[in-house]
Amino acid sequence: RLYVIDGGVLGSEPARYRLTDADVEEVSLSIASFLVVHPRGVLMWDAGAVADHERSGGAGYRQRLVRRDNQERFVELAPTLTSQLAAAGYEPSDVTHLALSHYHWDHTADANLFAGAEWLVPKKEHDAMFSANPPGGTRPETYSALKNARTTLLTASEHDVFGDGTVVIREASGHTEGHAVLYVKLAKTGGVVLTGDLYHYPAERTLNRLPTFEVSEAETAAARAELERFLTRSGAQLWIQHDLAAHRKLKKAPEYYD
Repeated sequence: RLYVIDGGVLGSEPARYRLTDADVEEVSLSIASFLVVHPRGVLMWDAGAVADHERSGGAGYRQRLVRRDNQERFVELAPTLTSQLAAAGYEPSDVTHLALSHYHWDHTADANLFAGAEWLVPKKEHDAMFSANPPGGTRPETYSALKNARTTLLTASEHDVFGDGTVVIREASGHTEGHAVLYVKLAKTGGVVLTGDLYHYPAERTLNRLPTFEVSEAETAAARAELERFLTRSGAQLWIQHDLAAHRKLKKAPEYYD
């Protein structure tokens, strides 16, 4: 089963992605996390933008956050992550595996809730997150508990989470040092690739535009090309996690895809 967790709406500026407002269907971006329930375990993929304990209001409240580089961002809140998990019948302690597409603040907010799980993280990403000078797009306090989590450092281009090819973390570096995407193969829905931030807007894909703040534009371009080849081979769907128009159409927890 694949549950979609709504993390709210992030204020955005298409110019940061070398796009104009006219290029995009929605200027704002969705925030999403996903719970993958497999017979051999439960994987949490990404952890939202505003930690449950930091919230200053309920759903619909416009919350201000400050990144490590002192840039401010605004998020329109959805219901809490823990309440959405509970609606689906799960608690953070039920999660056996945690994987983050990357270290940016809008993907790590509630990561500390899952410090009891096995953290699957590319070594390059782990090293950047816990360096003496973490990247500006982070909020290190949101993932600090992971420093002592059971950790599997990933160095291969693919990691088969449960050993049967149905849940696979795929390297897609460039946006950050160890950025990754997740492939989930479902019996009825078929294959789905969750993009992390490999794309933010569909127009990045159709117009071949790159964000202005990649760690490596060349690596992102190569990762996109490799993913396109994988989509052709596998026939998987591409779910752009930040695509607000598409996100609104997805079933949200407690409904699920199987």
